Amino acid sequence: MSALHQSNLTSLPFLHRGKVRDLYEVDAQHLLIVQTDRLSAFDVILDDPIPGKGEVLTAVSNFWFAKLGHVIPNHLSGIAPESVVKGAEEIAQVRGRAFVTKKLKPLPIEAIVRGYLVGSGWKDYQKTGTICGLALPAGLREAEKLPQPLFTPSTKAAIGDHDENISYAQAVELLGEKMAEKVRDATLALYTEAANYAATKGIIIADTKFEFGVDEAGTLYLIDEALTPDSSRFWPADQYKVGSNPPSFDKQFVRDWLESTGWNKQAPAPRIPAEVLEKTAAKYREAQTRLLGA
Repeated sequence: MSALHQSNLTSLPFLHRGKVRDLYEVDAQHLLIVQTDRLSAFDVILDDPIPGKGEVLTAVSNFWFAKLGHVIPNHLSGIAPESVVKGAEEIAQVRGRAFVTKKLKPLPIEAIVRGYLVGSGWKDYQKTGTICGLALPAGLREAEKLPQPLFTPSTKAAIGDHDENISYAQAVELLGEKMAEKVRDATLALYTEAANYAATKGIIIADTKFEFGVDEAGTLYLIDEALTPDSSRFWPADQYKVGSNPPSFDKQFVRDWLESTGWNKQAPAPRIPAEVLEKTAAKYREAQTRLLGA
């Protein structure tokens, strides 16, 4: 399977290149978002893409957008990506890996929800007994299910910088009280419904990240991607046990290999062996198959 590290569409004005997504302007009301196969690890974009990753992210996001549309509207326009570009080469670049979305104003936070005690939350809890200032019962163990899901927003960092966790009070300062409440409530509702569904497919969603935007009327929309192996920590339920971090359906193979090299986590990253890329691609595809079926 060939990989797309970077899109190159000349029929639309180019706007922005993020860690994974390339953005183009369709018209005054719409954007084209191309999900490439780029992979970032430790906030560094790697030179080696994961074949088919962008297609997995697109298929999984589309599934969740449809399934959770009753909770909150999303940014999809319903316009086929192939219809807004020109020529066979450009159509091949967007087929199966792009969205045409409404043009919305992104909110300046990332909405993170944690259902299990893992990652930076586990480190925070070990030091302070809290996650992002939210008190938790004593004696919890790594990977343990939290008493209830926690909304723990963060700032949006530029490429190469790290997001920073913020308190709910800081989110209120950035968004205003009413909008902060809407974002918190939508985040928790989306996570709860998605986690309950994923559990029926043998997947635990330990945590996930949502992004939101607003239109000119102030209506809140779910934007970006939704509940993918890039934005979420998916665990196989049959390998889960409290006290250790289960293997996840994401780029953990790449992270583990990079850690083993002694890399200083500054660009440029080492080149990734083909077998590590293949194992990572297989994990992404397995998550898609479990959630969506064959």
